[in-house]
Amino acid sequence: MTQPRPFTAKQGQTIFQPGQECPGFLDLTKGSIRVMLTGASGREVVLYRVRPGEVCLQTFSCLVEGHTYGAEGIVETDIEGTLIPANLFRQQMETNPEFRQKVLSSVALRFSEYQQLVEDVALTGFDARLAKVLLRLTDPNGTVHATHSALAAETASGRAYVSRRLGAMARNGVVEQLPDGISIKDKRALEQIAADPR
Repeated sequence: MTQPRPFTAKQGQTIFQPGQECPGFLDLTKGSIRVMLTGASGREVVLYRVRPGEVCLQTFSCLVEGHTYGAEGIVETDIEGTLIPANLFRQQMETNPEFRQKVLSSVALRFSEYQQLVEDVALTGFDARLAKVLLRLTDPNGTVHATHSALAAETASGRAYVSRRLGAMARNGVVEQLPDGISIKDKRALEQIAADPR
């Protein structure tokens, strides 16, 4: 049986894409992977991120059901981990209760995040969604290093709409648009927008 092997990839690399077979289960110890869907129109939506200790639902589905990938996985920050071959993963799920519990607990958490994503898109106003994303992506200096297109993918919307709403927030003194991102000028006001479901 093939043994686990070290796995590394650099920021910006695509490590899986739609239609690709899954080589195994990646147990991350460092970095993050952004999992995205791209529609026929070219619009992108960020489904979730995979960080150390977390499970990629796409990979889990591929390994358990024998599917190919239906989304794209892009390395967001350099990753390191262990790639567990598909046959060994299945054996561990069957014979190792501790491993099985760890994987299933992470899958359950991931489904709750999916539920939150659906709730945000279906039941939360766009300004609140955008504010939540800005707060989540803000670095310690109060800057969001993301393009309008990237923010559109994060909020399951269009780039033009993101640009309009950021413009309105800038006019109200909540944010300032920079050449390479967005500066948060009034975090309290942004938190109030995020808390308003309208």
